[in-house]
Amino acid sequence: MVTIRLARHGSKKSPFYHISVADSASRRDGRFVERVGFYNPVAQGHAESLRMNIERVDYWISVGAQPTAVVKKLIKQARAAAAEPALAAAD
Repeated sequence: MVTIRLARHGSKKSPFYHISVADSASRRDGRFVERVGFYNPVAQGHAESLRMNIERVDYWISVGAQPTAVVKKLIKQARAAAAEPALAAAD
């Protein structure tokens, strides 16, 4: 099965995660099929904390990839952030 999950990078006490599409049998930080974004939980100031290619995520979900619980939450946040500028432009 193919999953959409987080792969941890960064140094100790300073996590940085790549959102990746990978086979469920591969290791957490191991082989992946595609990287579709990143998540930086310790971003400060104007630093970008979440970037995700929603079109590619939708594609992978449509062909059967299963996102983890945390990634589902991040997808929801990314969709809300993408809709926000569209609403501002409509006004």
